[in-house]
Amino acid sequence: MDFEQAHTQFIEHHMAYRSGERKGRLLRGHNFAEKLFLQNVWWPLFGNFDYLHPEYEIYDWNRKSQFLDFAFLTPYGRFGLECDGFQSHVTDMDREKFSYSLNRDTFLTGMGWRMIHFSFDDVQKRPEVCRMLLQLVMGPYIIRNTPAQLVTFAEKDLLHLAWNLGRPVRPKDVVESMGINFRTAKNLLQSLVKKDLLKPRVRGAAVRYYELNDSSYKTLL
Repeated sequence: MDFEQAHTQFIEHHMAYRSGERKGRLLRGHNFAEKLFLQNVWWPLFGNFDYLHPEYEIYDWNRKSQFLDFAFLTPYGRFGLECDGFQSHVTDMDREKFSYSLNRDTFLTGMGWRMIHFSFDDVQKRPEVCRMLLQLVMGPYIIRNTPAQLVTFAEKDLLHLAWNLGRPVRPKDVVESMGINFRTAKNLLQSLVKKDLLKPRVRGAAVRYYELNDSSYKTLL
């Protein structure tokens, strides 16, 4: 299934289970920017919309209703995702709205949410930066809750390293970070390749480094 088909089914599914203002908000609020975030950032990483809820209603400390662009509600935590346009979130914001925006995020953090913001400009022009940052934030939670039979503790540590580096990982990085010998590092890397969580990159006649596989998120989720 391609993105357009999956996106249509995703919106239709949530429309079918909503009514009143929650349904109206989805009709009005899920527009070009939100769809572009899914297409440029979310879909290339996950390849599905599991656990994701568009225009998700939450309440502030005064029980005032607000809507997040997306809520990612997983067994290992709640993530709020916002795609912020410069015009609406900066130039049109007065001091009171600015204070409320900060207080709302702090309140949600206190209630167990992990808030993630992206600018529309980055989503449109620099989506690879958004994907990298999303990996960095979510990776540790996904890895920590991966079933034990999927990866070993050492392999989890190596995946943490790969996410935190923000670049392809080399055997040398594994040796230095994990305090193991070169042969053990290579064995761990090759094991994760077999499990489709890393992909090797060949330069010349040998594998020089390893990258996180796009399917790693699909596998871990």
